[in-house]
Amino acid sequence: MIVAFSISPTSSDPTGSVTEAVAAAVRVVRESGLPHETNAMFTNIEGEWDEVMAVVKQAVDVVAAVSPRVGLVLKADIRPGYDGQLAAKVQRINDALAD
Repeated sequence: MIVAFSISPTSSDPTGSVTEAVAAAVRVVRESGLPHETNAMFTNIEGEWDEVMAVVKQAVDVVAAVSPRVGLVLKADIRPGYDGQLAAKVQRINDALAD
């Protein structure tokens, strides 16, 4: 499965910066060992249901440790029997564009 998720902490920083809290969440993902990528809006992670959801929960937990409120947006592509789709889905589009 592939999960795209975004964590939105509430900031007590007068500048409104949430960079450190979001970085802590991304660090959890990177240390998980699962295939992943981070872009300007979401972090995508690929793996089995239980391992992916455990990483999402850990990421939320590290943000909740420094934020009184946490928003979570999550979208999942659940396709048993397929792996490597984080890159393969993008490659199929690039191949179609090259035709």
